Amino acid sequence: MLTMKKVDKEQNSALTRTSLTLLEGVALIVGANIGAGILSLAFGAKNAGWPVLVFWIVVAGVLTTISMLYVAETTLRTKKNLQLSGLAEKYVGKLGSWLMFLSVVTNSLGALIAYTSGSGNILSEFLGVPPTIGSILFFLPAVIVIWFGLKATGVAEKFITFGMGILVVILVMASIIGPGLKSEFVLYSDLKFAIPVFSLTIFAFLAQYTVPELARGYSKERIKNLPKAIILGMMITAILLALVPMAALGLTGPENVTEVVTIAWADALGNWAFFTANGFALLAMLTSFWAIGQSFLTNIVDKFKFPSEWDVKYRLISLLFVAVPPFILAYSGLVGFVDAISIAGAFAGVVMAVIPVLMINKARKINEQEPAWNCGKLAHPAIQSLLIVLFTGAAIYTLLGLFSVLPKGW
Repeated sequence: MLTMKKVDKEQNSALTRTSLTLLEGVALIVGANIGAGILSLAFGAKNAGWPVLVFWIVVAGVLTTISMLYVAETTLRTKKNLQLSGLAEKYVGKLGSWLMFLSVVTNSLGALIAYTSGSGNILSEFLGVPPTIGSILFFLPAVIVIWFGLKATGVAEKFITFGMGILVVILVMASIIGPGLKSEFVLYSDLKFAIPVFSLTIFAFLAQYTVPELARGYSKERIKNLPKAIILGMMITAILLALVPMAALGLTGPENVTEVVTIAWADALGNWAFFTANGFALLAMLTSFWAIGQSFLTNIVDKFKFPSEWDVKYRLISLLFVAVPPFILAYSGLVGFVDAISIAGAFAGVVMAVIPVLMINKARKINEQEPAWNCGKLAHPAIQSLLIVLFTGAAIYTLLGLFSVLPKGW
């Protein structure tokens, strides 16, 4: 029962601790990452080419993992259970806190808008209902799991992510063994369109928001599962992010790939793949909705100093913030699927490059408590500078692309 949950009185925190396994932590990372990003990468990389995409997957994956580990160490050096905006306020100040919260809001809304419209279109095709009804049907399991909290989200992610992985393997193997991939589609590249792809890959990897969630899911005895879950989750994400665009682009070609990749992919494989490909897309959206929505909800609780995440009134208010705006914006016609992802990735990427660097450096100076694990040499100033320069540069390019000053990429 929600009313039986207790606020962590010892730490005077509105966010409660729970118990996650290593596999549930990995599933939360993969679930957060594998969503709108993976569905848009093939379309976003169609002009740059798959080799360019793989290069950025490696670069963005490594740098984002390092940034996540910065957040992990900062969390472990902090006695109180805080979300990202709370950590930013503690170590960077109110401006940093608001920037971090706006980053969470931007990234979350960008993803949830994409899931709302994408799920509505798929379920419309499946069931023959209007897209709005399809989106509502998608929202029911999405919102119910978030309502029941972090443990419920972790367990649900574990099972659904496994099923999603099976569908990906079936589709990729069918693409290779069946019609076959054309080398000219897979190996083509054009460096002129390389940088816009970086913003998309940043978004596809942007699971930093889940790190404080994971941290409060591991006890002191299991805390070393935190960096393990992050690294394993990001490695699995990188493999999936490379495989799906490879199969889709190699099969359909850049001219025929669609914004939501599973549409053209299923058409190229034949009728049998319609439910498989779009089933994968739905599961990808659902797992990411759970992870991002859960993190968004607790960031709202933390930022607005609600008394407890389990107070029914405040939980309902927070959940309405998570669910209602994406639905309204998705059907407003104001934001395109890939554009929403690219803009969210650019803005959130800058904040998530700069703020974690400032947080870990300040947390090490204050050293509120000795962490059970730390980043070591990964927090070297040279690595921190590289992270900031690349992510900031990608954001500037994306903004210039929106105003047609530079090539947009798709």
